[in-house]
Amino acid sequence: MSSLPVLLSADPEAPFPPVEQALRHPDGLLAVGGDLSPARLLNAYRHGIFPWYSQGQPILWWSPDPRTVFATDAVRLGSKFRRGLRRSAWEVRADTAFAQVIRACAEIPRPGQRGTWITREMRAAYERMHELGHAHSFEVFDGERLVGGIYGIAIGRMFFGESMFSAAPGGSKVALAALAVHLRDWGFPLIDAQVENDHLLSLGARLWPRPGFLAAVAELTGQPATVSPWSARVGRWPAARLADVLRPAGPLSGHP
Repeated sequence: MSSLPVLLSADPEAPFPPVEQALRHPDGLLAVGGDLSPARLLNAYRHGIFPWYSQGQPILWWSPDPRTVFATDAVRLGSKFRRGLRRSAWEVRADTAFAQVIRACAEIPRPGQRGTWITREMRAAYERMHELGHAHSFEVFDGERLVGGIYGIAIGRMFFGESMFSAAPGGSKVALAALAVHLRDWGFPLIDAQVENDHLLSLGARLWPRPGFLAAVAELTGQPATVSPWSARVGRWPAARLADVLRPAGPLSGHP
């Protein structure tokens, strides 16, 4: 195992080093440098690698072990929250406010976090990926007020979640759950959530050993899928419907 992360070539088509070379401390740091071009980003995600760095740092590329993953049929919302959803007037849309979602994810205050890893460079790169049909957002609206959202990258039948936010209590939960329900119905079995935290685990995420995760990614990213906006596929979807279409909490699936 390498004692230092690999310095990437300036060529965006150049391969990443094998993920087995990623450091244990900090967990998953694999490479440094390169750029955030669409070709480099798509290559990274296809190999279970993602960029994550702060302002003033070089671009850092990660592949942690274990990996935090949602099965799209195993996202959980508490029974009290689901009962409240039945009375909700919120509406879910997709790919109608991508720039607003990524900006909100960057700017929303988070406990214990100073600043943001979603730099202006990152925002520009993912907005470009959205223009190309690779990056998508699910948005939660109260009237025309954006109250929650999530964004990420879709390749084949695999979705790689990047960040989510709430501007009203429960906004990010609704965005995640609605994303999962639609992906499940479209034949996407998994959502990559990257790095664990208690909130994600409470919503049903599970830890996968990296080899199993990479095997799933290789299979799912190789499957055909339409590269296009998701706005027409989702339309204006009532958040209250989640109370009925989410499967009851039970034994969790999704571990290889």
